[in-house]
Amino acid sequence: MTMLENVAKEQKPLIGKSMEDLEAFAQSLGQELFRGRQLFDWIYRKNVYNFSEMSDLPHSFREKLFGIPLHPLRMVNDHVSNSKQTQKFLFELESGEFIESVLMKDGKRVTVCLSTQVGCAVDCDFCATGKMGFIQNLTAGEIVDQFLQLQNIIKDKITNVVFMGMGEPFLNYENTMSAANLLHHPKGVNMGAWRITISTAGIIKKIKQFADDGHPFKLAVSLNGSNEKQRLITMPITKAQSFSELLEASQYYTFKSRKRVTFEYVLLAGVNDHRTDAEELKQILAPMNCKLNLIPYNEINGQYRRPTDTSINKFISSLNNAPFPVTVRWSKGQDIDAGCGQLATISDNHL
Repeated sequence: MTMLENVAKEQKPLIGKSMEDLEAFAQSLGQELFRGRQLFDWIYRKNVYNFSEMSDLPHSFREKLFGIPLHPLRMVNDHVSNSKQTQKFLFELESGEFIESVLMKDGKRVTVCLSTQVGCAVDCDFCATGKMGFIQNLTAGEIVDQFLQLQNIIKDKITNVVFMGMGEPFLNYENTMSAANLLHHPKGVNMGAWRITISTAGIIKKIKQFADDGHPFKLAVSLNGSNEKQRLITMPITKAQSFSELLEASQYYTFKSRKRVTFEYVLLAGVNDHRTDAEELKQILAPMNCKLNLIPYNEINGQYRRPTDTSINKFISSLNNAPFPVTVRWSKGQDIDAGCGQLATISDNHL
């Protein structure tokens, strides 16, 4: 085996490396620091996959790059919804595990939903991913590569990123933040921070850390209940991360960051969809700088059901005079199990 082959064998994929990492990498191959910055530009801003196309890199440098892996993920297949507005993608990791990502189109808005873990340890009772249990964290490269590969195969520019796919982003905090920073980097993808949303089921210490670290990205918190007892029915995490403490941490975030927090509220028939729940939400969220995003439940063949349209509309009307914005996320990918809470890599998907 030649020296170059040994280098290639030992190298981790380049996607996921920061500019500083790539500068050090270039130096390790006998190049000047600025060659690493050029490599960063080709990978993240220009999204070029073939080293031979990186025309401002010396031929001798490109020769050393051949054989070094670029992508940590391999796309296996994809499914398009009947509406053509949602597309789900299955990726294989180097470990042999699988994750899913979702691309959603709404007018000129193109949003990609990224996974941060294989499976999830939070085990929300209504979520398909939680039924998988926790398998492993994704690296920053595996998170970012979902975005880069999808951007490369679609005609439209991706306008928004949500870390709401498989897994709990705040239980993979460092890699999630590294990935978000790579997407935000002005010399790379250069996506505005206001177009990047990190979603959490309510990891209180990490919500406070997110605020203290001064990250510019938006925060979404899965509330899914109007009180402690109700939330505990569907979200076991409430035992260790209480409802009141979650509200307190969310309030802390709004004060520290001077940004609005979005509360996600999955509407479950007979569980949290009554008018009294809407009234209680108005009361507890009124003092906070927040937005409430209602999500009619996407069924996963479990015990929970989506409320009727009548129930949903009554709930919405009960919030008409709320002192905070209220929006409704009507998922468009239920027919391909791409709606919120439906992601799960089962064996049939791998075919």
